[in-house]
Amino acid sequence: MKRLIECVPNFSEGRDSARVDAIVSAMREVPGVFLLDRESDADHNRSVITLAGEPEAVAEAALRGVGKAAELIDLNHQTGAHPRLGATDVVPFIPIEGVTLEECVTLSKKVGREIWERYKIPVYFYEAAAQRPERANLENIRKGQFEGLREEVLRNPDRAPDIGEPRLHPTAGATVVGARKFLIAYNINLNTPDVEIAKRIAKNIRHSNGGLRYVKSMGVNLRARNLAQVSINFTDFEQTPIHRVFEMVKREAERYGASIVGSEIVGLIPKRALELTADFYLQLESFSPAQVLENRIEALLGGVSTEGAGRLSALAQPFLDAVAQPTAAPGGGSVAALAGALGASLAEMVAGISRKKKSQAAFAEALTESVAEFHAGSRVLSEAIDRDASSFEAVLAAQKLPKETPEQQRRRDIAIQQALAGAVEVPLEVARTAANVFEKLGQLESMSSASMLSDIRVARLMLAAAVRGAIENVDINLASVTDGDFAGRVRSESREILARVAESTVSAS
Repeated sequence: MKRLIECVPNFSEGRDSARVDAIVSAMREVPGVFLLDRESDADHNRSVITLAGEPEAVAEAALRGVGKAAELIDLNHQTGAHPRLGATDVVPFIPIEGVTLEECVTLSKKVGREIWERYKIPVYFYEAAAQRPERANLENIRKGQFEGLREEVLRNPDRAPDIGEPRLHPTAGATVVGARKFLIAYNINLNTPDVEIAKRIAKNIRHSNGGLRYVKSMGVNLRARNLAQVSINFTDFEQTPIHRVFEMVKREAERYGASIVGSEIVGLIPKRALELTADFYLQLESFSPAQVLENRIEALLGGVSTEGAGRLSALAQPFLDAVAQPTAAPGGGSVAALAGALGASLAEMVAGISRKKKSQAAFAEALTESVAEFHAGSRVLSEAIDRDASSFEAVLAAQKLPKETPEQQRRRDIAIQQALAGAVEVPLEVARTAANVFEKLGQLESMSSASMLSDIRVARLMLAAAVRGAIENVDINLASVTDGDFAGRVRSESREILARVAESTVSAS
């Protein structure tokens, strides 16, 4: 299987193109690394570089970029509209294909240690790699920026880096490294130079202040253009799509007598995000991603037709063949996850078609939200198909460890228990997610077209099967777990999840 990750290092230089060229060249010297995008902004004084490739190659490229930036950028003389903590400010790793978020966390920890070993630049971990809850959010780490943290870290142990000595590099500051899902950087420009308006709007829309979930934002002064900007990060564009934020910023700006004069995407954006926005604004009836030319070509080149059901079996057959093999994985856990993903996808289809019908116009907004929620649930469940198989393979690998000496036996026992905990957590997450989608499906029936009742019922059956199948896998693995407290908590939650599905089934029948 192909293993691909993305890395999007942010460097605190956006005005001197020669410096940025040198940093990019240092990263491109690593074989197997692809430069996908390069964005520099003079007002922000920041460059965002997008790399992709095999995990090990991308990690080495990021390390070389950090080293070159430390040579060329002195934060004592660097200013810009964007807050920053280091010459290389942020280094996030994002799973693309054949790699899990957990593997990107492990990679980020390795890169963080190497940054300190090679360059003596201290490192903070954020997002999924955060070692302390408050450091999951980048803004908490970056508070005070380079100048403020440089002084505070000397006297406040709570601000000490996760890797390295409790002091910043004299010119390169510190670097924040982590792992996260795909993030969209999106800026909206206003027809006013009053940055206070942009700051008020940013405060109202960001989640940390009670605004939209999965949205981070700040107000920025674009002096070169005499404009104020609302700078936005989407941490999950399927849960909170771009058009929802755009419309909210538009309404908020009108309150202050301002308007939007343009917007921009920094770096790359998934095609799915644009499809969702186009669908919303054009009010397309029965729109399908298969209507996008590039999607159709990609499907055809991949050997699968997007028209009709005649070739859909080609999509399912590889998985069916894998399950049929006389091996322990993929097994029941992966099949349960697939059942849940199918149920959530079917629910997404019902909500997507219903919101286009005039008879369901009163529910259009709620149905649009449901489409995003069901899609997100399907994605989590589909990712669990591979994760469940991998977790059980880890148990088998631990059982094969040597046990000739007491020390080897001790290490083997610890490894087995750790692997069993993972083999419990994955199906438990499948059960949680499938139960959540199952309950949301109950709300969909009253909003959807009556002609789609059979699809809703099939989705309900698939999700209920996913919950019950996942709990079966939880129970079988839990039987070998020796941690009584952990086992007790899991059994209690499992019974609660099963009760939710049972109660919903009774009320819906």
